[in-house]
Amino acid sequence: MDLVSFGSTFLELVFGHIPKLPAPGEELFTEEFAVSCGGAITVVDAAARSGVHAGLCTRLGPYLASRVVEAHCERRRIDLSPSIRVEEAAGGITIVFNFDGDRAFVTHLPTPPGDRPEPERWRQVLRRERPKWCYLHARGDAVPEAVTACIRLADVFVPNEAELCRLAGEPDLEAAIAAVAPFCPRLVVKRGPAGAVVVEQGRSRQVSEGVQDVEVRDRTGAGDAFAGAMIAALVRDAALEEAVAAGNAAGSDAVGRLGAVGEVEGDVLYKREVGLS
Repeated sequence: MDLVSFGSTFLELVFGHIPKLPAPGEELFTEEFAVSCGGAITVVDAAARSGVHAGLCTRLGPYLASRVVEAHCERRRIDLSPSIRVEEAAGGITIVFNFDGDRAFVTHLPTPPGDRPEPERWRQVLRRERPKWCYLHARGDAVPEAVTACIRLADVFVPNEAELCRLAGEPDLEAAIAAVAPFCPRLVVKRGPAGAVVVEQGRSRQVSEGVQDVEVRDRTGAGDAFAGAMIAALVRDAALEEAVAAGNAAGSDAVGRLGAVGEVEGDVLYKREVGLS
């Protein structure tokens, strides 16, 4: 297997542009709406689009969120053998509001039972599958110390600019890079329409190749799409800067559609196998 992505998945209910977030008791309407999938699936979806053998390692339950993810993976030929199937609710549900050039989220993610520690199962998957690359999709509430520990073990750390500054406790990108780069062998900082900064062997350079001028509809998942396409290029032995250019192109493509992986096929939501009929 070329890539295994580890982490939680989400069923996304994505609302297109609204002028603002609604006030208490206020109702807003938008003509744009999509159902999509997000989280750890976004990386393998982008990698699969690039033609590599990609697998998803997550928890899949019997309810709607997981069923939509499974159906989408089947369509994209994403390998679900690294995943585990459980009887309780597993996938998260997130509502995405696009407004004022940005987006906001309301998310529910079921807590896994305490007797099923995920990291140990992930190690078992790594020993069994021996993928060329793996990607860890950290939750937004991840403890900074745990993230730092993972960075020291990573071949490539791929935060966006705001995440890096927050983790380093520094106000600007240059200072954040200086703080994190010494214990990170290769650092790629995603900067949206500006491309990305690549830091390798003490040398920093901006990579803007691959960035496309597109109408931004939804920024959700663009960073994970970037990572998936970048890893797919690295699987093919591309140089890091070339792989980052592929990531820039995938990120540009992602923001031009609603939802992290784009709108799921319409009949996925209505077929008997996803439990709605």
